[in-house]
Amino acid sequence: MSQFRLVFRVHAIQRMFQRKISQEEVKRVVEAGETIATYPTDKPFPSRLILGWNGTRPIHVVAADNVPDQETIIVTVYQPDAGEWDGEFKRRRSR
Repeated sequence: MSQFRLVFRVHAIQRMFQRKISQEEVKRVVEAGETIATYPTDKPFPSRLILGWNGTRPIHVVAADNVPDQETIIVTVYQPDAGEWDGEFKRRRSR
């Protein structure tokens, strides 16, 4: 879906600012990252969790694909917590 236009929700922009994650980093994650979870029943569009890296820093992006309008909507962005995720940041640790 990399040909889709990126649309940043206000929440995502706020979190990017708080977490010092740039639009370029998000773009790279969406284009080259690995989808590690899908949420096909999310509304109004199916979404997915994408893992990407900025050097050694892991970044998770939650994106929803609006196929009719050829948009990828960035819902939120964060650096996963090593205490909550496995060593590869692909699966949540059991509680």
